[in-house]
Amino acid sequence: MMKLIFFYFFLIPLFFLQNWMILISCLFLVFFLFLNSVLFTTFFSSLSYIFMLDVLSGSLIFLTLWIGILMILASYNVSYISSKSFILVVFMLIMFLMFSFSVMNLFLFYVFFESSLIPTLLLIFGWGYQPERLSSGFYLLFYTLFGSLPLLLSIFYIYSSCGTLFYNLIMIDYNFYLYLGLLIGFLIKMPMIFFHFWLPKAHVEAPISGSMILAGVLLKLGGYGLMRVFGILNGVFLLNNMMFICLSLFGMMMIGFVCMFQVDMKSLIAYSSVSHMSLVICGIFTMNYYGMLGSLILMIGHGLCSSGLFCLANIVYERSSSRSFYFNKGLITLMPSLSFFWFLLCANNMASPPSLNLLGEIMIINSLMSWSSYSFFYLFFGSFLSCCYSIYLYSNSQHGSLYSGMKGYFTVNIREFMLLFLHWLPLNFLILKIDIFMMWL
Repeated sequence: MMKLIFFYFFLIPLFFLQNWMILISCLFLVFFLFLNSVLFTTFFSSLSYIFMLDVLSGSLIFLTLWIGILMILASYNVSYISSKSFILVVFMLIMFLMFSFSVMNLFLFYVFFESSLIPTLLLIFGWGYQPERLSSGFYLLFYTLFGSLPLLLSIFYIYSSCGTLFYNLIMIDYNFYLYLGLLIGFLIKMPMIFFHFWLPKAHVEAPISGSMILAGVLLKLGGYGLMRVFGILNGVFLLNNMMFICLSLFGMMMIGFVCMFQVDMKSLIAYSSVSHMSLVICGIFTMNYYGMLGSLILMIGHGLCSSGLFCLANIVYERSSSRSFYFNKGLITLMPSLSFFWFLLCANNMASPPSLNLLGEIMIINSLMSWSSYSFFYLFFGSFLSCCYSIYLYSNSQHGSLYSGMKGYFTVNIREFMLLFLHWLPLNFLILKIDIFMMWL
């Protein structure tokens, strides 16, 4: 782990070269060196100081590095004047996320968990599209801080009782308030239904890089935190998990209906993230093998799929200057080559084989049906509506009569094809090596 961190820091002088392709090539080198040096085992490995790796943290660090590379590739149109500061912010964000996923100490995890807010806000405020980006940034900040205060107090209480905050050494008598305090910050970050309003606003106002990292990695911080906390809780309060599972099942169904009424591409993709994360919450709260493993796989699959859909929406926005379905119709006649990627990623979004989303959803559905057969009703509607809004997104954007104000022939360059291909490739081919994830737990 220290090898990866030092290698990452030595890339900082590349900021001043102003050459994006050299930077992306070096980041790919970091990724593949890390991939070849990590030994995925059933126990903590690569221990150094306060850092460690297991299958859970290693796979999410891989996701962070991959999405970080694609963020820079997607933001090629950022102006020359601000490109140095943009790359610095992206590097800071990747660094904080890597630290969050690899520390062994609960308090340090909290520190890096909160630190990732600062570069995210800088991305939204500095490179967002609309004047409303200020209010959306404040929503993101205050929703997260509202849930983080009980989490911080809970961490201090655990330290005063145990004398340690290392995951494996915490042994404490829990009560309901401590249980709630440890979970609420992560549930808002996921986000859970009724605490989700910050997410569509932040996505709609964020630049493409902000949307990619929000959907791809930042939502997964909440899931990672929940998994670590449940490792500490050791099966206590299993019955109390029922209210969160019921709430998330209801939320998954309701958000599916909300998606069907959206007229903004980014807004629809953002709401679909809330629906998928509700399923992840259900899987984690069942606290069984299938639920935890399915949640991890679905988080990785959703991170790649949702990030790819935001890239597609941004490619259209850069050409038509609108994200509305009313203006962006019949794109299959203007950009037929791009329509294939729309089809692939919309199909993956509805969990069609052979995608990580499908495997994750099957495992979580198995887990929920073993928890309670009454969840079948909500799962049926949630999965059906997921299919409906994915078809709605594809058919509304690709078919229909062209908007009369749309002029010119829209070409798609190699960089954009490469960006979409690098989202799709791991999403559909990682399923061939799924035994890596099964080493966890």
